[in-house]
Amino acid sequence: MGKKKSDDRPLAQNKKASHDYFIEETYEAGIVLTGTEIKSVRQGRANINDAFATIRNGEMFIHNMHISPFEQGNRHNPDPSRARKLLLHKMQIHKLLGQSKQEGYAIVPLKIYTRNGYAKLLIGLGKGKKQYDKRDTAAKRDAQRDIQRALREKQKVAR
Repeated sequence: MGKKKSDDRPLAQNKKASHDYFIEETYEAGIVLTGTEIKSVRQGRANINDAFATIRNGEMFIHNMHISPFEQGNRHNPDPSRARKLLLHKMQIHKLLGQSKQEGYAIVPLKIYTRNGYAKLLIGLGKGKKQYDKRDTAAKRDAQRDIQRALREKQKVAR
């Protein structure tokens, strides 16, 4: 009778990732956290802007993900920037390993959210953008914004 709790609003987001990479594929991974870390994540006190993922011994880890210590936690709070294990299927890890070995590809964390009470990390396989790609993306975004603005103005005049 209980309703499943599915809250996909981002608790932390890496906005720089879409600026620096073309995201080709995304995967949802679970994160191995301690009790005080999950409480801190639910409060939105996580930062993944400088984070990156690596694969070691067939397991995936995220590095430089900062989770602030929980305020009401005890003195045994873990290191805020420690490496944390990510939970993915073995075939997904092998696929990511093969693709990330290619020139210019990286495994980039995109956002943290909760699903059914568990913290999830959306990771993407990204190909690095060159400077001219970034300028091209910004020009397309500006052009789209100008088109939308013109359409809104036209609708106002028609009323």
